[in-house]
Amino acid sequence: MIPVISVVGWSNTGKTTLICKLIPELKKRGYKTATVKHHRKSFEMDSPGKDTWLHRQAGAVVSAISSPQRFAYVRELEEELSLEEIVKDVKGVDLIITEGYKFGDRPKLEVFRKEAANKMELISSPPELFAAATDYDFGLPGVSQFDLEDAVGMVDLIEQKFLKKA
Repeated sequence: MIPVISVVGWSNTGKTTLICKLIPELKKRGYKTATVKHHRKSFEMDSPGKDTWLHRQAGAVVSAISSPQRFAYVRELEEELSLEEIVKDVKGVDLIITEGYKFGDRPKLEVFRKEAANKMELISSPPELFAAATDYDFGLPGVSQFDLEDAVGMVDLIEQKFLKKA
């Protein structure tokens, strides 16, 4: 089973920025990574006016596009898929990193910036919270804390906890 970790945090704390630092470090070490971004509202993956968008506007419930390098599809839903339903279709990777899913039960790396947070508290707590990328010392036992720029240290921990076989 592919390990799944969630990068969580309050809005505008740098979750995407952190993930974009972790992925190249994981790749440098030979790992293939998939990402799943959770969004609370509807979104457009393809551009208005493009063929797949027009197909969906015409009533297609699944619209796909394929090329020699990529494949993607958009599927209309009647209710949101669970993270478990999404990750079961992911193949050929060593790790899945989600952005969001802050109330899910996956291991969490929380991004916390003292000045950007609306609240002076973490979203997560141990045992799900295994690490924090932060500029504030919470001093939580069992939770590794890293500087916001320390992608190498965070990947060391991710590798140790989730990727290396004992």
